[in-house]
Amino acid sequence: MAINTILMDFKVSEPTKLDSGSNIQTDVHQVLEKFIPGLNMHMMQDCGADGLLILWSGPKSCLVTLRAFRGPGLVSISIEYYRGDEDEALLTFDQVRTIESLLVPKLNSVRHHKYPAFKRGGFINRYLVSSDERVLEYDFDELLFEEQTPFQKVQIFHSPTFGNMLVLDDLQNLADSDLVYTETLMQRGKENFEGKEVLILGGGDGALLWELLKEKPKFVTMLEIDDVVMQSCKKYLRKCCGTCLDTYDAENYKIIVGDCIKWLDQYISDGKTFDYVFGDLTDIPLSTTPQGEIWDFIRLILNKALKVLKPSGKFMTHGNGISCPTALAMYEEQLKKLETPVDFSRDHAFVPSFMEDWVFYQVWRKQ
Repeated sequence: MAINTILMDFKVSEPTKLDSGSNIQTDVHQVLEKFIPGLNMHMMQDCGADGLLILWSGPKSCLVTLRAFRGPGLVSISIEYYRGDEDEALLTFDQVRTIESLLVPKLNSVRHHKYPAFKRGGFINRYLVSSDERVLEYDFDELLFEEQTPFQKVQIFHSPTFGNMLVLDDLQNLADSDLVYTETLMQRGKENFEGKEVLILGGGDGALLWELLKEKPKFVTMLEIDDVVMQSCKKYLRKCCGTCLDTYDAENYKIIVGDCIKWLDQYISDGKTFDYVFGDLTDIPLSTTPQGEIWDFIRLILNKALKVLKPSGKFMTHGNGISCPTALAMYEEQLKKLETPVDFSRDHAFVPSFMEDWVFYQVWRKQ
């Protein structure tokens, strides 16, 4: 069940033709009436320089809105209706294509677009965003888990394409399809973890821990603040986390539920060091300047993590989408200003459930 919103837009070659609201009303109504019988006009208002507004209503609680913008010569048509689970669509996408093709000559359109129905307000939200805030539509067919914790909203959806998928605060985190994400983060095949001491900051989905354990490290410590994430992933994301979330204290790893900042401070105080530290926490934010709470947190984690690294150790983390060059450049500038001078490299991989190329960083002390 959802509100379906169909959008069309037309660039008119002669904007002066938008001066006649009655002609537009007649032309558009004649086309729409073929596909939406019983369409009734409720309002036509000339807004002067701002353009024209026309409203129609029809079956299935349908509301059609036309806006004509005289200045730029643009016509926008939105068709909105409610569709229950058992209801047929008011308009198929093929019918929307046909409506567009019939309206093009009537509106003298030189450029036009149409979109499949946006489905809003249903039990399952099908839309997430890319790193640079483009709308992505997923084929979610089931919400397996949902809980608002003191730290974040935790959801796990099922997708026929990507498998089960962890979503935190409406941002995609990891799906069954995303082994490449974990392997690129840990630089599998490029780094040797055998016999090494490893610290994971975050990592609640368990995927990084599970893959690292296959590399025969000496010991892995994982610090995750939100136990609900781990408990939900233990049940629904086992293709990613395997059995490592079944117990929090094993021979070669330990999971600590708590604030990683406090534990980093404790390790610094105790002189405890690691061969590898993974920052599996927040992504690089989009902002005009590297200021604000998230940037402060990122700098804090970097400075503290470097203090618990062995001289030859590495800090490894995820960044953001490759389509966010400004944010990535700001992050790299912050790396150059840390309390401990560092060098760094970056890698990237296309992550299936993200539907985009993702950037990962490897950071180490300057020698």
